[in-house]
Amino acid sequence: MKLHEIQKSIQEKTNLIGTTWPLYSFVTSNPLSGFEQLSFGEATAQAATIFNANVFPTASIYKKALGQQMIDVNTLLQFLKNNDLPETPEFYLQQMDEKLLPTNHNPTQVLDQQMVKWLSLFMDEGLAEWQMPYKNLGFYKAWSKLAIYEKQYNKKLVRELAHTAEKAIQQILLEFSPEECNQIIEHHITALPGWVGYIKHRGDTNSTWQQQFTITVTDYLAVRLSVAKLIDYPMLPAKTETKNTAAQLKIQHIFLQAWEKTFQENLINSLDIKTSTVEKSTAQPDAQLVFCIDTRSELIRRHVENAGNYETVGYAGFFGIAMDYQNLDDGITRKSCPPIVGSAYHVAESPRQNCATEMEVYQHKNEDKKFAQYFLKRMKNMLPSTFGFVEGAGFVYGLSLLARTVLPSKFYNLTNKSKVNFENISEPTINYADKKEAHKPSISIDEKVAIVKSAFDLTGWETFAPLVLFVGHGSHTANNPFGSSLDCGACAASPGRHNARMLAQLANEPEVRKILVETHEINLTNETIFIGAEHNTTTDEIIIFDADVPNSHTAKLLALKTSLEQAQHTATSERWQTKKNSVQHAIKKSSDWAETRPEWGLAKNAGFVIGQRSLTQKNNMDGRCFLHSYNWKMDMEGNALEGIMQGPMVVTQWINNHYYFSTVDNNVFGGGSKITHNVTGNFGVVQGNGGDLKMGLPLQSVNQTDTEMYHQPLRLTVVIHAPLQRVKEILQRNENLRNLLDNQWIYLMVLDPTRHNKVIRYHVKEEWRAVSGGVNNEFVMQGNQKSLHRLEVKDA
Repeated sequence: MKLHEIQKSIQEKTNLIGTTWPLYSFVTSNPLSGFEQLSFGEATAQAATIFNANVFPTASIYKKALGQQMIDVNTLLQFLKNNDLPETPEFYLQQMDEKLLPTNHNPTQVLDQQMVKWLSLFMDEGLAEWQMPYKNLGFYKAWSKLAIYEKQYNKKLVRELAHTAEKAIQQILLEFSPEECNQIIEHHITALPGWVGYIKHRGDTNSTWQQQFTITVTDYLAVRLSVAKLIDYPMLPAKTETKNTAAQLKIQHIFLQAWEKTFQENLINSLDIKTSTVEKSTAQPDAQLVFCIDTRSELIRRHVENAGNYETVGYAGFFGIAMDYQNLDDGITRKSCPPIVGSAYHVAESPRQNCATEMEVYQHKNEDKKFAQYFLKRMKNMLPSTFGFVEGAGFVYGLSLLARTVLPSKFYNLTNKSKVNFENISEPTINYADKKEAHKPSISIDEKVAIVKSAFDLTGWETFAPLVLFVGHGSHTANNPFGSSLDCGACAASPGRHNARMLAQLANEPEVRKILVETHEINLTNETIFIGAEHNTTTDEIIIFDADVPNSHTAKLLALKTSLEQAQHTATSERWQTKKNSVQHAIKKSSDWAETRPEWGLAKNAGFVIGQRSLTQKNNMDGRCFLHSYNWKMDMEGNALEGIMQGPMVVTQWINNHYYFSTVDNNVFGGGSKITHNVTGNFGVVQGNGGDLKMGLPLQSVNQTDTEMYHQPLRLTVVIHAPLQRVKEILQRNENLRNLLDNQWIYLMVLDPTRHNKVIRYHVKEEWRAVSGGVNNEFVMQGNQKSLHRLEVKDA
């Protein structure tokens, strides 16, 4: 096999692996993103074989769904009938149980152990005190210099190692046919998808660690194949029985589709379709609060609206600012917008007017704190001081451990009592991320106007209240390596507070407001003040960054704060099913370092509603839907809707698939149990003392118990309130969106306001089916054809 053919094969097989994101920026993404060009059925069938994984819910999950009427029996029977499966659901559930094979066998365990050891050493990002030698040479060359010291290796063969990774692979594959070479490359690249996914991430982001210590999938493959040769390990994959047959996968898929159809019917029935046609009230609310589209926002939005004369809006939580944010506490710059969006801007903190002295004091305290943490770490980890320091400090650490265990919330309050929020003494400043443009004092006025106007356009804003809050969201948990997975997915797993503060500042700039009013005819008066805020999704507290609010709005702000406290009490009471001390209960869960389920994140997500709040306001959506505000009457060209479909709709599909696959096979696609997590290299976790790097969510994030489901693994159903023709035109312009729909990674239904909110479902290949009397009674509608004829459901 020629070198260019090897390189092409490596790239093709690498594309099958999803990205593994680091703990400090744990972005939810589809682990089968490399298969999205295939239909969901084809993709899962291939993935089941390649990764030896479960790709559909198990029989026990389907039984529970049927027992709790999550799956409508008549819908399931119709699916079975249409697919020539005449037996009862119980018969096919029994078949699923009988054919499911055990999942704990790993045929490449010996080789994996070797690779994990070397990968952990090389890819460490500051956790280890002693670094692997020769890392600056790159992974393959560093390994080849150290291989001579490995007792298990054939020393004669070590001395004959090729000088480059490419040559090493080529030499090893010489004795195999081209077909066998492709099998070997696929087998060894997909053996550790978590580690390979993180190698991809380092290469894609070109992080500081990657720039200093380069590792590529080619390096990984060269080392793996070389190790196999040095320990005389088989190159070709052993023939193993796959977990599921094609017939088994088809039956599981049918059960899944019946479950999804049931959810869709319930979703459509829950929408207030008739009310949404009525003109909006002209009464001005006391305040408007813009929340992220995150499913956790649905609950707090209901409770805020019930607490007073308030209006809530849904908008992607990075608030339309494609930015990186430089944290004042640690000086590290992190992405704070969707991973699929390039960062155009860099945002940092500057002292507020008359706060330079306070900022200097804050930074000095922060430096002292960082040094103390560094000193303690060195004392604990350095060999000469380890035993003496630990023994001498044992009593103090013992008290700390006792307090954290017995009184977690009080311990947290005590340790954070003197903490000063830098938002009170600083303000965000925005500049260009491009170093060529970074010398400019700020971004152009036109770009500032465009950012603010885009927020108004995408959400369909018509009038503005005296107080408008942009409410980002973040979480607070203790002893949780996956803490960033609970932050804002639209901000690349960073808190949304920084984007919210930045947008509020831009919207308050006099020159920006003047252009919005005079040039773009935005109905914005001087009475309106924009404010940044943050929703703590673990405790449902909303913190307002109100340092710049003028005295004229003080009374309104105090009234709003009182209402938000009330909303926190009622929201936590609903979430934790307790009326007594619900806020303290939530705070305790967020501060308890032994708590494995401080909150549920986006578990149970299954729907995405794009439309006015009136569609969902009167119903409890049970935190199952992303909610993006949209006013079809104010978007006649469809530009705003196209932006929502290209951005938030794709990101929510990532989130949805991340939860889906973490649920159906938590060992392969998820994060395993938190109880036996072991943090490695400051960037990831392994289960116990080794194995694959975990790429997905922990078991406790998707399961009620070790065996009982909490998240319902369904594909995302998107409902758009807009004219059908507008949606069609957008899809015709966007091949990627069409592919996601045609391959059934997403379901799409349109409520067409020009047809009395008729529900019309996208099928495949731009075919639409009008829904009549429930989603199971569908009619074909092609092109602009107005006549409808009956069609039986056959999709499976």
